[in-house]
Amino acid sequence: MNLVYITHAYPRSEGDVAGVFVERLVLALHQRNHSIHVVAPSDRGRGRGAGAGAGGPEQLHGIPISRVRYAPAWRETLAYTGTMVEDARSPLGALAAANLMRAQAAEVGRLCRAAPVDVLHAHWWVPGGVSAWWSRTAAKPPYIVTVHGTDVRLLDRSRLARAVARRVFRQAAAVTAVSSYLAERVAQMTGIDAARIVVQPMPVDVAHFNRLSQGGGGIVSVGRLTKQKNLDVVLLALAELKRDGIDVPLRLIGDGPERDNLKARAKSLNLLDRVEFAGAVEPDEVTRAVGDADVSVFAATQEGFGLAAAESLMLGVPVVALESGGGVKEVVPESGAGRLVPDGNPKAMAGAIAGFLQDDTGRHLAAERGRTLKRQLEPGAVAAVFESLYEDARASQR
Repeated sequence: MNLVYITHAYPRSEGDVAGVFVERLVLALHQRNHSIHVVAPSDRGRGRGAGAGAGGPEQLHGIPISRVRYAPAWRETLAYTGTMVEDARSPLGALAAANLMRAQAAEVGRLCRAAPVDVLHAHWWVPGGVSAWWSRTAAKPPYIVTVHGTDVRLLDRSRLARAVARRVFRQAAAVTAVSSYLAERVAQMTGIDAARIVVQPMPVDVAHFNRLSQGGGGIVSVGRLTKQKNLDVVLLALAELKRDGIDVPLRLIGDGPERDNLKARAKSLNLLDRVEFAGAVEPDEVTRAVGDADVSVFAATQEGFGLAAAESLMLGVPVVALESGGGVKEVVPESGAGRLVPDGNPKAMAGAIAGFLQDDTGRHLAAERGRTLKRQLEPGAVAAVFESLYEDARASQR
């Protein structure tokens, strides 16, 4: 099939983590002999008519990519930062977001006029889903929409967003979500039938998870350093452990806007010598970065899926997560390989961590859970699910 992917996050170069899970699906489908063209935003001027994209689409791993221009180069900052929703609240940000959706829709229309397109696949209902919906004025291939999490949280905040999303979803040939948690929230807030939403997480490059933790490495947390990740609670839990006589290191893998605040917090708790800020790592370096950790802490709330938690379990590292973790609760069990603790309760978090530090049974159970996740998230298996959805969408269009 000839497919067009519409996304606001897609790797800009080798090793870039932006939208890497979308790229994994693209590459798995490409290996199954499907033709895919990706439509993504420009990044500070890099796009069609400028930089690497001048004169036509760029290519990455053999996949053609159109990086569409949507603002002056200095204003093309909506994508690739993880702050699109916040940035789009300002008047200039909202204008840039509208321009991005129009530019992506126009590029999709151009691609559909240039060659027959069987299916459009939009990742995130906004901006990608809106672009797919708008593009149907110029071309008529069916489209499907996948929601990932940040786009669903937007529905909580805005009646206008819910009204637009309802139209985007109702005209889609299929809607998918990376967790049952997100599927239920979309159904509640937009009124579409929950049974119509297909739950399918994005693929993981499981080949890189070819070793298991031997323990002894302390605590690890993987993810962007943002407020939503609640890493200040992890630091408070570490302080609780220290007061209880459990001196263990914490490694934070990732970077983000909260880095300086977290460093200051660690210093105020007299923990700076026990907390390592390892920075961001490339996807294929996660195995090395996690190393022989004893326990992984995933303190984010309302997560769409919880990829970092799944990766930890595939490495045989048990996970402590929050009861309000959202989709992560479909990954992390309440006992055995995982623990779910109340929000904002560092003492309970410290107790769960201590339990895993004192008994390595959790690592064996985590490895067992990880083997199941590998089968479910293997790129070829995930690609087969979407391939079936594309076939159904194309058949219904006919």
